[in-house]
This record gives sequence, C-alpha cells and structure tokens, in this order.
Amino acid sequence: MAKNFIEELTWRGMVHDTMPGVEEHLKESMRSAYVGFDPTADSLHIGNLVPIMLLAHYQRCGHKPVALVGGATGMIGDPSGKSSERNLLDEKTLRHNQEAIKNQLAHFLDFESNEANAAVLVNNYDWMKEFSFLEFIRDVGKHITVNYMMSKDSVKNRISSEASEGMSFTEFTYQLVQGYDFLHLYRDNQCTIQMGGSDQWGNITTGTELIRRIGNGKGYAITCPLITKSDGSKFGKSEGGNVWLDAKRTSPYKFYQYWLNSSDEDAVKYIKIFTFLTKDDVESLIKEHQEAPHLRILQKRLAKEITSMVHSVEDFENAEKASNILFSKSFKEDIKTLDEATFLDVFEGVPQAELSKADLTEGLDMIAALAAKTNFLVSNGEARRALKENSVSVNKEKVKEDYKITTADLINDTYVILNKGKRNTYILKAI
Repeated sequence: MAKNFIEELTWRGMVHDTMPGVEEHLKESMRSAYVGFDPTADSLHIGNLVPIMLLAHYQRCGHKPVALVGGATGMIGDPSGKSSERNLLDEKTLRHNQEAIKNQLAHFLDFESNEANAAVLVNNYDWMKEFSFLEFIRDVGKHITVNYMMSKDSVKNRISSEASEGMSFTEFTYQLVQGYDFLHLYRDNQCTIQMGGSDQWGNITTGTELIRRIGNGKGYAITCPLITKSDGSKFGKSEGGNVWLDAKRTSPYKFYQYWLNSSDEDAVKYIKIFTFLTKDDVESLIKEHQEAPHLRILQKRLAKEITSMVHSVEDFENAEKASNILFSKSFKEDIKTLDEATFLDVFEGVPQAELSKADLTEGLDMIAALAAKTNFLVSNGEARRALKENSVSVNKEKVKEDYKITTADLINDTYVILNKGKRNTYILKAI
C-alpha cells in the first residue's frame, strides 16, 4: 500500500505550509505535482536537494512528479530571496543546462518507468516562447491586480530593502509567468499541486489564483522549510562556494566531506530530509549516535546515503577510503590507490614545494628535503633537531637523518608526503 505523502513529509520535518484540503485531494487518486528548477547552471547544487527529495518521495508514494526547468523564467530571474537581478541566458545554453539537470534528477526520479506515475521533465520556454506580450497581458495579466502582486513578501522585501536597487518590471512580472506555468500544467498535464521552498509560497499561490480565475479549477500548494545550519552559516556553501551535484564542479570526496562534517544537531535533521531511510531506521540511528556521539554514526551514514545517491556507491567507497587514509595502518599502499584529483583533494591547503625528479635519482638527503631545498623548516639546524627527536616521517613512516628520498617514494609518480609531528604536513612535488 502506498504511503501517505503528507505524513511521510511531516515526520521528516519537510512541511512548512500546505493549502487546506491537499491531503484529502492526494488520498482520492494519483495526482501530478511539479517543482521548478532554475537552469542558470548546468548543474544543480545541494540547495536543490530538498525540492528534489520532495518529488522523489512524491513518486515513491505513488503519485506523478513533474520537474519543470524554468527556461523562460530563467531568462527573467526570480526576485524571491535575492537582492539583485540575475544574468539572462540564451536558448542554446538553457537547452544544454536542461539536459544536464535531467541527468542529475534521474538519480532520484524514474523517468523511464512504464507505470502511470513515471516522472516527466518539462521546460516552460516551450509554451512561453510563442506568447506575445500583448496576448500575455490580455489573457493572463488582467486577471491579477497590482495590489495582489504587491502584497507578496518577495516583492515587498525587495522594494522596501535599503540594500536593493529596486525591482525591474521584468522581475515584478515573474510571479505572473510562474503562475501561468501552474495554469498551463493544470490544463495540459492535469497537474493540481505545486511544491517548493517556503520562499515560493507567494509565487505558487498566484498560480492557484490563476487556476481558479481562468481555469475554473482548484490548485494546491505544499512548501518545505528552507534549510538552515545550526551554526548560522549558509547551508549548501563551503569555503569554495556552492556544493554542486556535478562531480566536475565538486568532487565526490569534497561532497562526502561536506556531509561528514555536519554538526550533531544538523545530522539529526539531515538524515530525515536527505535519505530514504525508514522512520524506524532513522530513530534507531539517532539513538545509537546519542549513545556514542564521538563515533559520528549519523554523519557517516548520512554521507554514505547521499554520496551513493548523487554519485555512485563506488564514488562513496573511494571518498570514504580517502577520508580514512590519513589514519590508515597501511597508508603507503592505500595512498597509492587514490587518483591524483582525490589525492590533491585530501591534501588541499597543505603547503607544497616543487623540486626536480633529477634531485631524487641519487637520493635527496633529509636536511635538504626539510630545509635547504624546500624551506619547510626555517633552517638546517631545526631540520636536524626534528630528525633527532624522531618527529619526521616520509609517507607516514618515521625516518632518521641518514634516510634519502628517491623516486621509489613517489606517490602517483609525483608526490612525497613529509610530516613533522602529527600536525605539520608538507607535500614535495617532483616535476
């Protein structure tokens, strides 16, 4: 028996607002619902994962998900939660981005199913491109008053904000275009529900208003909370910017690390939102985690589930291995199994010095490796002291002053890892 969608979202903490009657509407028969995605890049990022999970749960509960790529709205820009206007894109770029986004959504949604609730991808550019301006203001614009549009928070906040430069007419009309999308999908795809983040409530209800006034029907809205982090920093951002779903933009290792580094408080919230684990499994994991927080059971399971889903099980296993490699008892063998990109991810931010492979042919003595050739340590004297104290290692193996670094020590035929004590790591790059 199919699960109750609203009940499923509720225990996961994924309901912010629903329009009255939507739960009964869903119980009556299979329903179509849509979520819109911004196609201004050829990858989604983890900020998009909540609406993706909404659609994925929707399909798993027996209903039909519609993913809308906003080709037309992407040419305008949604004012919700933004303080400035966005760059506009040409059609060729939008089509490329649409295809890339569909490939990412296919990790969560079944587009190929022969069942009635197979997922569908649509692009609002396909029905908006033929619309003339005069037709739009005659057939759509006359049904919504300026007073109604001005009452929306996204418009009020933008106009009243001192930091804002105001709002262009183009952006002001955004809610009408998004509202028309809902009407179009209501007519052509029997789509009766629109879902999105809580900041989309105003745009979604404009759509339900158009369905009522023009379509003589009833549309419903479901919104989810905007994700926040317990420390106040922005969810979905790392030091390098957005955490993307595309492996070329954010490597699987960095993606895995983002979730692994979640706080305990956030991990409790994320394990419900970003996985398909059952309520019993989640409660059991939370209990287990609370008994031994230092083992980070929740974070590890969260990182495993979401990395396997967005990338692959193999990518997860490689990321996990790379994460554990610094503490591995067979470090020298394990480190050689990492590809160069992951190796550099693991040691990102670690100071490097370049030297010639020719220096290693006859062996590079440790004083030169630590000081003279690299300046890792400030002087030959400090290098000698460190070696005498037995605090220097090459590729995690302790060495004495008489050790020579040769090409046999190279990882990926390029790198040598030096450590002084536990905290100071340096990379030698042989070119």
